[in-house]
Parts: sequence; C-alpha cells; structure tokens
Amino acid sequence: MSIHKTSIDLGGKSLELEIGRFAQQATSAVLVRYGETVVHATVVMGRENPELGYFPLQVEYQEKLYAGGKIKGSRWVKRDGRPSDEVVLKARIIDRSIRPLFPEGLTNEIQIIVTILSADDENDADMPAMFAVSSALSLSKIPWNGPIGAVRVGMDHETKELIINPTYQQRETSDLDLIVSASNEAVVMVEAGANEVSEADMLGAFTTAEKTVQTALKELSGFIKEHAVKKIDYTPAVIDEKLLARVKTDSGTQIKDFVKASAHLEPFAKNDLVEELYTKYKEEITKKDLSGAIDELMKKESRRQTLEDGLRPDGRKVDEIRPINCEVGLLPRTHGSGMFQRGSTQALTITTLGSPSLNQLIESMVGEEEKRYIHHYYMPPFTVGETGRMGWPSRREIGHGALAERALFPMIPSEADFPYTIQVVSELMSSNGSTSMASVCGSTLSLMDAGVPIKKPVSGIAMGLLKEGDKYLVLTDIQGLEDHTGDMDFKVAGTKDGITAMQMDIKISGIPLEVLAKALEQAKVARLAILDKMLAVIPEPRKELSKYAPKIVTVSIPVEKIGEIIGPGGKVIKAIIAETGAEVNVNDEGQVFISSTDDEAIAKASKWITDLVRTIEMGEEFEGKVVRIESYGAFVNILPGRDGLLHVSNMGMEYVRDANSVVKMGDVVKVRVAEIDPQGKIGLTMLTPEQEAQKKAQGGSGFSARPQGRGGFGGGDRGGRSGGGFRPRQPRY
Repeated sequence: MSIHKTSIDLGGKSLELEIGRFAQQATSAVLVRYGETVVHATVVMGRENPELGYFPLQVEYQEKLYAGGKIKGSRWVKRDGRPSDEVVLKARIIDRSIRPLFPEGLTNEIQIIVTILSADDENDADMPAMFAVSSALSLSKIPWNGPIGAVRVGMDHETKELIINPTYQQRETSDLDLIVSASNEAVVMVEAGANEVSEADMLGAFTTAEKTVQTALKELSGFIKEHAVKKIDYTPAVIDEKLLARVKTDSGTQIKDFVKASAHLEPFAKNDLVEELYTKYKEEITKKDLSGAIDELMKKESRRQTLEDGLRPDGRKVDEIRPINCEVGLLPRTHGSGMFQRGSTQALTITTLGSPSLNQLIESMVGEEEKRYIHHYYMPPFTVGETGRMGWPSRREIGHGALAERALFPMIPSEADFPYTIQVVSELMSSNGSTSMASVCGSTLSLMDAGVPIKKPVSGIAMGLLKEGDKYLVLTDIQGLEDHTGDMDFKVAGTKDGITAMQMDIKISGIPLEVLAKALEQAKVARLAILDKMLAVIPEPRKELSKYAPKIVTVSIPVEKIGEIIGPGGKVIKAIIAETGAEVNVNDEGQVFISSTDDEAIAKASKWITDLVRTIEMGEEFEGKVVRIESYGAFVNILPGRDGLLHVSNMGMEYVRDANSVVKMGDVVKVRVAEIDPQGKIGLTMLTPEQEAQKKAQGGSGFSARPQGRGGFGGGDRGGRSGGGFRPRQPRY
C-alpha cells in the first residue's frame, strides 16, 4: 500500500488530502480531512453507451449517522434511511459543479460516491467533498477539464465581515450562505441563500470566493501533477459541417420556422423533414444523424438570431419579460392559494398552516433540528405535454423546492410573532422555463393570501447567457428553448431591498465576474417589475386567517412550571386536550401553544393552563367543586389541579361536627382563600348566605376568615383524626 498526502490552506484551516489508503479497485479515490470532518470520494468509469443520447453521470452523497457518533432514533429501524433532502441537494451541488467540465458527447457511465466517514460539530462536509471529488477526477484517467474547488462564504450579521467556510455556529447568525465553485479561470457554479444582501455585496463575496478557491488550487496543482495518470484519448463526436450545410440548404426556411414554433410551444414538422431528407440521401446518413443535424441547426439559428439580429426566438427584446398573470384565493378550503404565470410557465402554490407540533424533525449526523417553514415543489409530466414517471419527487424537484424555500425563508415571521408550522406546495401546471422562480412568486402570493405576515414580498427571475468569443448577451426571463440552447441559467430571487436566493448553472467552462455583475443588475430591474405586478393583485398579507385554518394562542409560563402543565406521564396535558378539544404543545422555553379551529376550545384550554400556573392570593374567591370529603373537612377544587381544604370549622357560623352533614361529593360551593401556608397548602372558608350578608354589610371589605378559636390546617381542635392530613392534588412533573 502506497499512501501519499498533501495539505493546503482553505479559509485559514488545513485541508488534508490522501490517496492510496482505501478503494484500490475504484478508478480513483481520495480521502479528505478538514478539522475532524473526514470525507471519502470515489470515481468509477464504466462502459460506453453511445445509444443513450445523454451523459450518464451519477453523483451519490452519503451521510451516515455513525459519522457523528449517533444511532438512528427509531425503535424498529436502525439502518440509515433514504437520503434527506439536504443530502440530495449536496449531491446536486457537486453534480452541477463538475458536469460542465466533461467533454461534450461523452457517454461513458461515470459514478461518483461521496461518503462522510467522520463529522465534527463545526465543519460541514460538503465543501471538503467538492475538493475530494475534483481531486479524484483530476487524478483519474477520465477526461475532465478540472480541477475545481469550492468554498462557502458567510457574512457576519453585525460587522458584515465575510467568512470563508463558516462553522455551523457562525452560519446561524450569518446574513449570507453562498457556495461558489470555480476553476483556475472562472466561476462554474453558484448557490446562495441570503438575508437581503445587495448586489454589490454579493459581487464582493463572489470575488473573495473565487480568489480563495484559485489560491487553494495553485497549492493543490503540484500534488495532482505528480500523481495523475494519463487521461484516455477522447475525441468528441462532431456533426459533419458538410452535412449541416446540405441540410440547411435543402430545408429552406423550415429551420427558422421550427425555431419560431418551438419558442411559442407550437408543433413543428421535424419528423416530416427528416423523412424528406432521408429519401434524398439515405445511402449516406441515418435518420438519427439527420435528426441531430436539424437540432444543431435549430440551436445555431436560435443563437444567431439573438446575437446578430438582437431578436429572441419569441420576438422579445433581450431584457423583456413575458406577459405575467397573477391570481389569489382560487381554492375555497385551503388556507391560502396563489397562481403565478409568466408566459407558458404556470405555478399554483398552496399554503397550509398547522400547530407547532407539526414542525418537521430532521435527523442528521450532527444532531436533530426542526423546520417550521417547508416548501415542496412538484412538476408532473403533463406540464410539458408528456407522459412519465410519477412517485417520489426527483432530485430536480427537490432542488427547485429548496431554492424557492431559501428565497422566502428570511421573510418568514418568527415563531414568537406567528406560531404556526407553514407548509407551501407548488403544483406546476405548465413549464416553459424558470419554474422555480415562478414558484417563488407563487409562494409569496399564496402566503399573503393565507394571512402569513411575511416581512416583505419576494419575486424571482431567471437570467440566461449567450457567449461567442468575447461577445456576450445576458437575457432576461429565459424560456425553455433559450435554456436548452444558451450557456447559463442564473436564477435570482429577492425583495425590493436585496437578494434572498441565487442559483447558477452553466454549460461552458466558466463565467467571468463581469458577466455575473451584468446579470445581477439586469435581474434586479426584472424582479422589481414582477413585484409590481404581484402587488397589484394583493398588496399586503390578509389581516385575518382563513376560517378553516387553526387559530393559535401562545401562553408564556415560567419554565419551572412546565412540569405542572404536563403532569406525571403527561396526565395533565392529555386531560386538557381531551376535555377542551384543543391541541396543546409546550416548548422548553415555557411557551404553550394552544390551537384549534374552535375559539371556545382555545379559550377553555387557555384558561385552564393559566389557572394551573397562576399564583393564588389571600382573599381570592372561587366557586369550586367538592372532590373529596373527610369528617374533618372537604377538599375543594378551586382551579385545575389546585385543591384547598375547607375545614369543618370554616363551613359556617355554627358548629359543624361532620363535613358530610354540610356538603356532598360534586357540590359546587363558594369559598374564599383564608390561609396559605409556607408549603403552598391552601385553607378555605365557605361563603354562606350569612357570611355574604356580613360581607355586603361591611361594604365588601372582607370578613373574619373563620370564627375565633376554630381549627386550621390539619384540623385544629379536630386535627388528630386519622387521615386528617392535607394532601394537595397539584400535579408533579
């Protein structure tokens, strides 16, 4: 076994790389350590399959609970389950970063498996994983135009200082969560969530990230050069230029017509043209090659029209947005709904509100967390006029849903201001480019329709790019054809005051920062224009929730009183829920959330809880139920879980020998607090009609707690009776 190691500086921390220890049968394998986080990445190249028509790249990212020293919490299942959405997103970030650097036309099966072997409580494994994968590809025989690296950039909320690869703790108070993948020449992938960060600050973060990555790659280059193996010879398949010229000549104006029809989602007779040309020179070329030639000519014509004529395939200017239509309140029984349509892209988004008990619990190698704002995205096959698989959401659907979730997250009110679990679901109805940004806009409409007091409305737009040599054009609001034929898909979402989310994918080897600056500037103008259209339909969140949404009241109690609300084995809280019909949840901070669609149930539960923890004062009067009778007195329930002793000496103006002669079980009696001893035991006095009269004669100023000389706690002159001790019914945790 021959093991080789190196280390580089990444954001002030050492990133250690090692080859030769594990997975000798893989095409390439690299072990990376960053702090006490350890990542293993393998690359395997399989057979070539030219019939596929696409590049079969597979990236798997595995987070095992053992990496953080944890065992799965389920009693029945201990094996790690299907990947969480966050794990899928990390796999997508790696995929989107490396994919553009493979040669066009490659059809070999390539599988990349990233396994997190150790996870500390500070360093996320995703950025070290990017270096591990990039190094493994660079050291392998696989043709790939790397290496690349990636860093996460945070921004301190107070100082606005940029932080490279912030720890989990630093990320909690950061205004920015930016991931930038870059090569030695340019940026290749961007992913970001932000709290209204300005375009200028975002560009500054881009620059810092790119410089950090390129410095690290310079340190890494010697190690890669020393241990890399010879790449396999690969010549990308190129369509014969003579064939393209013949098809272009023989098709006449049909290619231009096809481009125009495709831009408007109209049918065009491509198959007819293939058949027509095939009859002319079927001895020379196959139908598949003819179809490929037509596709290539359509791509070239689409790009030519825009770059040379300044005319986009659907007739728009480069910075023009497609027609927009917005609606809210479409669905009668949902808590909120909004429809956003831009051109032929249409998203229907539904908001559902629930109690805090419905927060999503996420179990990972670094611990557990709860999510109270959740966005899901679904794009069925009919949205593009096709049939296809239905079932679990695809990685693309998970990614688009997460992007829309990040865009709205900074604008979601705190739990203290709006104590609801919020689930937003975007149902795509039609797709022709930028469905994720349509989901952002639809989510804003839906949330405001539901009465969620979002801090500010959010809109989003997708920007495109056409680049030929030094000439380039940034396109606003790209649709499907432009996404397919263009060089960049750059999505930007935000409020009127700043960016909240971003995502960039490219099809070329890199994007200069000046292009990103132009795209951000153009995107801001478009976002604000879209926002105006949305606010014309619903200018602010509704003041009232839907009558079908649960109402939630928050009661704050002292932390030391939580046990009294819950009771032994949950007895008290279960009784509250059973008797009131309201749902009750208590958090560790002493906040009690009471929810129901019935206002009366909320009021009843709220009073019950308030009474449980309130301080009883001397002289307070109650109407209580007799819950236990002894000869020396009766125990009266004056508040939930709070009983007081009504001694026989306090049952009236006359002498009472046995409490049973005055009260019966279940009787409701009016009593007054006459005594509270240091242990909290309560002594009561019955308010008889005579005493009420005495009280009235004294102007309500009070009366003697009991006749002089009568007994107190423990029975006074009768306290020696068996069983006469005071037993509070107050629940204990």
